[in-house]
Amino acid sequence: MSAPETADDLVGRTGQPFDFPIEPGKVREFTRAIGTRDPAYAEGSVTPPTFLMAADHWQSRANSPWGDHPRNLARTLHAEQEFIFHGPPPPAGVRLRGQARIDKRYTKEGKRGGTMTFTEIVTEYRDSGDRLVAEVRATLVETSKAAGK
Repeated sequence: MSAPETADDLVGRTGQPFDFPIEPGKVREFTRAIGTRDPAYAEGSVTPPTFLMAADHWQSRANSPWGDHPRNLARTLHAEQEFIFHGPPPPAGVRLRGQARIDKRYTKEGKRGGTMTFTEIVTEYRDSGDRLVAEVRATLVETSKAAGK
């Protein structure tokens, strides 16, 4: 039997890569959902910067960098989201390959007591030439106490 994982063991862990086709119809649906009136987005040829969040629908448990590490989702908060582009946002019609990794983990003491564990997950998106197109950085916080306790 192997030793249980610690928070530090998770840093650097990656999920399996996944394909993310940027379909024009899905871009149009996304732009309607976010309420934009920009005609470039409405045509579906240009993607809004936050469209990369739609990649969640193309992933399975195997694509998650968490593996079998237990998390208490009832105590997990989405704290921050950042989109970094290495050029213009990817246009509709391209296929990207994404891969998520746990980049950082650290703890802080909360103002109301209890420890907060911060986890920063970076998902890199590459084009067919393996060029880095974009990165999405998400910060999650797991609290040690239930809300209101």
